Amino acid sequence: MNTNKKQRGLGGSFILILILLGIAIWIGTMRHSETGYNWSDFERDLKEESIQNAVIAPNAEVPTGVVTFTMKNGMTAMLFTSDITKVEGMLQTASITYVMKDMPSENWFLYYVFPMLLVFIIFVFFFSMMNTQQSGGGAAGRMMNFGKSKAKMTGAGESKITFADVAGLKEEKEDLEEIVDFLRDPGKYTKVGARIPKGVLLEGPPGTGKTLLAKAIAGEANVPFFSISGSDFVEMFVGVGASRVRDLFEEAKKHHPCIVFIDEIDAVARRRGTGMGGGHDEREQTLNQLLVEMDGFGINEGIIVLAATNRVDILDPAIMRPGRFDRKIGVGRPDVKGREDILRIHAKNKPLAEDVDIKQIAQTTAGFTGADLENLMNESAILAAKENRPFVIYEDVKKAFIKVGIGSEKKSRVISDKEKKITAYHEAGHAILFHVLPEMDPVYTISIIPTGVGAAGYTMPLPEKDEMFMTKGHMLQDIMVDLGGRIAEEIIFDDITTGASSDIKKATQVARSMVTRFGMSELIGTVNYDDDSDEVFIGRDLAHAKTTSEAVTGQIDAEVKRIITECYDKAKSIIEEHIDVLHACAKLLLEKERISRDEFEALFEQAKV
Repeated sequence: MNTNKKQRGLGGSFILILILLGIAIWIGTMRHSETGYNWSDFERDLKEESIQNAVIAPNAEVPTGVVTFTMKNGMTAMLFTSDITKVEGMLQTASITYVMKDMPSENWFLYYVFPMLLVFIIFVFFFSMMNTQQSGGGAAGRMMNFGKSKAKMTGAGESKITFADVAGLKEEKEDLEEIVDFLRDPGKYTKVGARIPKGVLLEGPPGTGKTLLAKAIAGEANVPFFSISGSDFVEMFVGVGASRVRDLFEEAKKHHPCIVFIDEIDAVARRRGTGMGGGHDEREQTLNQLLVEMDGFGINEGIIVLAATNRVDILDPAIMRPGRFDRKIGVGRPDVKGREDILRIHAKNKPLAEDVDIKQIAQTTAGFTGADLENLMNESAILAAKENRPFVIYEDVKKAFIKVGIGSEKKSRVISDKEKKITAYHEAGHAILFHVLPEMDPVYTISIIPTGVGAAGYTMPLPEKDEMFMTKGHMLQDIMVDLGGRIAEEIIFDDITTGASSDIKKATQVARSMVTRFGMSELIGTVNYDDDSDEVFIGRDLAHAKTTSEAVTGQIDAEVKRIITECYDKAKSIIEEHIDVLHACAKLLLEKERISRDEFEALFEQAKV
């Protein structure tokens, strides 16, 4: 009964507030109204002698005012003018009768005191309402309580995602099935003295399915599931993050056994006492509380903490130790079999034509993550729908492959014939080296159509196999391919452009990594001289000490230059050896703007004849 009265009271108060706001808006519109009748209309009606009489009402801010015209056809119109003297003179010249009203006296209460009083009443109302809700408790009382957890709870049986919806992660699912089995039957493990892991850290590149795995565990285990992002803990108010951590685990204890999932945990679990910030910031206090809750003096039996991150290298060592995150599961990019399974899941609700071979698509998408493959199939379906086709054909997949890998083509961009010719030879230089060098992937598409990433054209290779590591020979050939565009420009035009800047940057990075990280230089030896220049920004020490002397730094620079020069010379000799193909490829590109693998490889066959 009392609750209903309170609700009716709050409803009436809200209506009162709306009425007061309406009055305030009406007062504002009284002073600043607008009309469709303007000065041009007035001059027109004056010229056409349509005005019968007028009433001039001056404002307090002279010479502004409002003029009300009565037309000969009985209609009225209002003109808001900044110069009533001018209007008065024009009416006198046209011999039109008008009346000048007295200057209005300003109502100070209505215009100044009442709006301030209204704001004060609204403030007092909301302040008292918040106090009432907080004292009453319940869900409404948490509106102003920043220390409460923002975790979203999914009840047992509510999650519809299971391991059957997760493809391409066979070993990862096997590791997590033990967690599910413990949640279903904990007695089986406690009888033999086994302790289930308190925490499981899912680590891997973005888009590989870490969050999906966590959702599948909740669906399989049929237990309550609390999900929250790492950034939801941290606020500008000191102590809020730690309070939210405490509240989260208090709620979890009430629903044990359960799963607590923290997505992107690196937002709150970075190394302490390092980086740009101080040692007592809000993020560190939140991390300290999280460490205590996971394995401190408190007992959190039946609570399993799952976390996901793609930056495991910046996490605090204390949270990585056994007892907190006992198990680390790497969720990597899927292999060819995994990609095929993922593609079949994402193709379930998409009608495919007979020429769409899922197995072939899986073979040609090496390096794609689960999110990339989902995006590929979605873009294919969008292209089919744009052409009003009820099914997806292989041509849609090919176009989507280019769109996902390179970006949308900008066919409407105007490019001069000279720039088109330079781009054609540039891309032909890349393509020849892709085809000739044995470690490189075959060419998939060559285009001189600008793309959304700012490139004037592109040469897209087709990965045909999964590679776990790179050989020295492969890296050297990568550098040669990167330099192919600049070499072709130099050979044909006896000049160079800025179009190869990104290629040169990439080639230099590969060469420097060979020397400083991978020990692939005989002069420098098998010593790691990588300076990790981004450590400050990922939570490492601000005072970063140099790891190389001036002499060694000079040797590294000289060795990088030597590698680049040797690769440049070798690539140049290969392109000069296939100069006929270079000219033929550029000519074909200028005619068609985009050529396929078969068309490009046919140029080599013609050159042999």
